[in-house]
Amino acid sequence: MKGTVLICCFFSLLQLQATAEEEGGDDFISVLRDRSHIDETLRLATEEKAGDYAAALERLRKIYHTSIRPMEQAYKYNELRQHEISAYPGRTLGDSSTDGEITSKPMVLFLGPWSVGKSSMINYLLGMNDSPYQLYTGAEPTTSEFTVIMHGEKIRSVEGIVMAADSSRSFSPLEKFGQTFLEKLIGIEMPHKLLERVTFVDTPGIIENRKQQERGYPFNDVCQWFIDRADLIFVVFDPTKLDVGLELEMLFRQLKGRESQIRIILNKADNLATQDLMRVYGALFWSLAPLINVTEPPRVYVSSFWPYDYAPDTSRELFKREEISLLEDLNQVIENRMENKIAFIRQHGIRVRIHGLLVDRYVQTFKEKMSYFSDPELVFKEIVDDPDKFYIFKSILAKTNVSKFDLPNRDAYRDFFGVNPITNFKPLTAQCSYMGGCLLEKIERAITNELPALLSSINSGKQPGLSSCEATGCGEKPKNRYRKN
Repeated sequence: MKGTVLICCFFSLLQLQATAEEEGGDDFISVLRDRSHIDETLRLATEEKAGDYAAALERLRKIYHTSIRPMEQAYKYNELRQHEISAYPGRTLGDSSTDGEITSKPMVLFLGPWSVGKSSMINYLLGMNDSPYQLYTGAEPTTSEFTVIMHGEKIRSVEGIVMAADSSRSFSPLEKFGQTFLEKLIGIEMPHKLLERVTFVDTPGIIENRKQQERGYPFNDVCQWFIDRADLIFVVFDPTKLDVGLELEMLFRQLKGRESQIRIILNKADNLATQDLMRVYGALFWSLAPLINVTEPPRVYVSSFWPYDYAPDTSRELFKREEISLLEDLNQVIENRMENKIAFIRQHGIRVRIHGLLVDRYVQTFKEKMSYFSDPELVFKEIVDDPDKFYIFKSILAKTNVSKFDLPNRDAYRDFFGVNPITNFKPLTAQCSYMGGCLLEKIERAITNELPALLSSINSGKQPGLSSCEATGCGEKPKNRYRKN
């Protein structure tokens, strides 16, 4: 009986709302907020120096392909990465989309529980409200797909299978998550000044009572793939529902190591009075403190990110300043995108170099321990099961300028050599040629000279050009530091 009364009351309210819309006309419609500060803060009217950026990008691609990728392929670095996701948190380069990774725009990832305003925030930033291609929003869980909003010559949607099949994009590796996921992946292309400089990714909201198997694809693994490639990660919350459950705990475990990219957004803040908002702010930090184990917590933005005006009798000046601060944060990522790419490629080169040195040490140790009557499998099993006994990792620290904090997980090499026999690899002394030089010297030159020089040319505003050797030809026979005289 009570249920029937509640239903009747609900439909009565709907009828009253419809009547108010008809009689009140424009008074019922919320006032749209001024968006001029978005274009001004993000400097969308400013023309970029496309020529300088393209030249730096081409120089970066050339350094990668000539100095880093040869060692990456010779020692199968990308296969090590499959066994070592937790050892190096951060972005990775894939085999089939390397150029796509280098040339891709900065990625801004939106994460959080369902119906907290992630899609509304993207609609607001891009001015897509009431347009045919606005992201669907609602009080119920609405976004069930991973939606990539990117620049294009015209407005159109792109199916996930098309995005994964296009090698010019950076989404080809997503095929490994299966066809069910690709059906849940969609791209939206549109001509927009902001999308010329950045790509947005909207994600399905986290539902605490839904198991991963119910989605039909590895949801957490897909989130990790986007997290590893994101330049900025917005974790959005609704102040009226701060439920931190197992799914959200899993998400923050995946974000470990990316704290510098995380921004916490307390959205829909104008729904609460100032005193209640202060309490919610404290409760949010109390809930997230065990999940973010860092000295300096992520920046928190408190505002209401949607196209309509703030609710009356709220801290609209505070919300406006918070919104501008967030836009400045986003603009900083956009302006530093070239520097970030160079730093990322250099970091990747350091990891590839360490991997090459370690594989070389494994090969040398194996050859030293082998005798005429030895069983190769037993000898190498002893080495790979207990590398410290043979000073594999300690010798790298002693003979090179590698930090112990950059060394990969020892267990990863047991799996790596399980699928890649040690006899498949040559020592570094054999990785030299008269025309191509030595792999180790090339990657060290890229790490210590070429990439820092490119970064300096970007910061000083100089046109990035070829190194003196590439321009004139050094004509010098490569020296093999590892060859015994």
